[in-house]
Amino acid sequence: MKFIDEAIIEIHAGKGGDGVASFRREKFVPRGGPDGGDGGRGGSVHAVADRNINTLVDYRYARIHRARDGENGRGSDQYGKSAADVLLRVPVGTVVSDLETGETIADLAHDGERALLAAGGAGGIGNLHFKSSTNRAPRQFTRGGEGEHRRLKLELKLLADVGLLGMPNAGKSTLIRALSAARPKVADYPFTTLAPSLGLVRADINRSFVLADIPGLIEGAAEGAGLGHQFLRHLARTRLLLHLVDIAPLDAGTDPVRDARAIVDELRKYDESLYRKPRWVVVNKIDMVPAEARARTVKRFLKDLGWKGKSFIISALTGEGCRELAFAVMKHLELQKTQTPADTADAGATRIKARTRRRAG
Repeated sequence: MKFIDEAIIEIHAGKGGDGVASFRREKFVPRGGPDGGDGGRGGSVHAVADRNINTLVDYRYARIHRARDGENGRGSDQYGKSAADVLLRVPVGTVVSDLETGETIADLAHDGERALLAAGGAGGIGNLHFKSSTNRAPRQFTRGGEGEHRRLKLELKLLADVGLLGMPNAGKSTLIRALSAARPKVADYPFTTLAPSLGLVRADINRSFVLADIPGLIEGAAEGAGLGHQFLRHLARTRLLLHLVDIAPLDAGTDPVRDARAIVDELRKYDESLYRKPRWVVVNKIDMVPAEARARTVKRFLKDLGWKGKSFIISALTGEGCRELAFAVMKHLELQKTQTPADTADAGATRIKARTRRRAG
């Protein structure tokens, strides 16, 4: 199935049925009085998150969705039937926004979560409701209300705990194959990955996390260059980013430090909140560096990059260091779950005080 993560649709809620002006006409019942019923409610349009759906491909081809109108009221106190609602089933993680205003209508991040997208029109009122002691034969009734009409944009943001970043051919797909049962395409040319893929990484019994691989980024991605910019939204829900760097590129003119900085710059340009997410540097393809030069090469790379954060040295191809990386990621995610916002604030305050003391000293 082709991976589709964006779609534009048009929805029409149903019109409410009209009320009716009617009078009871039966033999031996003189002046029977008003008996006009109300119109039925028009159908509404709802979206519901379904974990059994993976893409928005259905909405790429079925773009217009209409709910039925409510029935009109009838005489003899008969009310019109309300129309059934329309349910649009979308993948978990779908964000629905108004195409005209850009307003976010719903963020369906949990299975079974439901949101009203367009409300059906209310049914009209029959003359039965207008009778009174001074108005014995009312002829008033109201028409049904119009249903809402909207043009919507559907965007799928994958639900993953950890996201992989890196240049094309940095080894992201190889890493996700090494850590999980996912089998994305792997080849020795750039842009092998054309669509995001997810893999479940099991660190231990009942300890696992979801890893997301997106197409590689290149310089200028935030302005639309390459493929990765189309899928950066899938990293928005992640709690940790792993920045893969090819330490031994085959192209002699490629500089790993320059490439790593380019990725960080693209993150900042695309979304500041994505740039501020926790990020670890993962030095990949260490098997391509002679054993006696590995420590020296990695140390020089991290120094030139100016990286002070957490880093790992792995070979996704041979599996070297991958198990240690998976356990470290699992530990980090579990710590995040147990840490309260107050703990995070206290930790931040402690770091600031320590920095102030160092500067004062």
